[in-house]
Amino acid sequence: MTELDAEILAFNLFAFMLLFFIKLNANCSLSLKLNNHNKMLDKKTIIHLPNNYHYQDFLAYHSRDKQNVAEIITNNQLRKGITCCGQPTELTFILNKNSILVSLQTDNPAAVITEQQLEKLAKNMLGLYQPVELFEDKYHNHPIIGNLISRQQGLRVYQAATAFEAITWAIIGQQISVAAAIAIRRRFIHAFGKQHSSGIWCFPSFYAIHANDEQKLRICGFSIGKAKTLIVLCNMLKNNHHLLNLPVDENNLATWTQKLSEIKGIGPWTISYSLLRGFNYLNGSLHGDVAVQRNLQYLLNCSERISAKETEKWLAQYSPWKALVAAHLWQQQSNASY
Repeated sequence: MTELDAEILAFNLFAFMLLFFIKLNANCSLSLKLNNHNKMLDKKTIIHLPNNYHYQDFLAYHSRDKQNVAEIITNNQLRKGITCCGQPTELTFILNKNSILVSLQTDNPAAVITEQQLEKLAKNMLGLYQPVELFEDKYHNHPIIGNLISRQQGLRVYQAATAFEAITWAIIGQQISVAAAIAIRRRFIHAFGKQHSSGIWCFPSFYAIHANDEQKLRICGFSIGKAKTLIVLCNMLKNNHHLLNLPVDENNLATWTQKLSEIKGIGPWTISYSLLRGFNYLNGSLHGDVAVQRNLQYLLNCSERISAKETEKWLAQYSPWKALVAAHLWQQQSNASY
């Protein structure tokens, strides 16, 4: 064997060993990923829906961001990224006739959530804790809103995954277009959220925002005022996190209203919208909402614009369902506007 032949043989042997170790490493990595996937917390539950449930509207509510950062919709399936037990988590809703298969996967197997807690979370997001049947029975023959209620029978106000998400969206959306608000929300999720192993981004918890994050929020698109408001809100929630587990009703409404109104930058509209989207509170007054005023004008066939004060007076007659009536006004001209 010549010296050249020996060098060629040695090179081929080296290349063979290199390819062998690359393949071995790839197989080990794949095995590790599969093992990690198998170690994920995986919970499932089935939710049965009323016959008149508006599932497509539920999907429309979660499909506002067309870039699919934290919500991904394909056919009748919703995948949503949330923070559960401090961990990035993927929540999936799959429609099957009159029921929904709900599953939850978090990357950390140490995260603790029971099937009962998952069922409660899913039902809450679907709006199934709202007694809309009582409202419809009372008003389906009403001379003004009866036809509207009958056409939209089964309408519910779909809930954010957490109260913090609902309040944050209300703050972001103050006095700007929906498109601008969606863009800011997307950057906020990228900046403060975490990515689940599936690739979906997860809406952060209030623990992810700190007192020195004002500039970071400004880069996301928050105004100076909104950035300060969100930081104060997060600090308040950290000191009062027990309140998030209490349902909002007429008995403790004053507690939440006071806590939120003490924060500069949070006014009546933000409070009412937050309680509606985060706590199923159906008696807030959304008279300051421009879409509510515009659609009320359409409903009443008025030639002149209806003011916020006139809208407030008109909605008051439907207590304790003022916010649900506002949702029907929203819905009459758009599937996803509210």
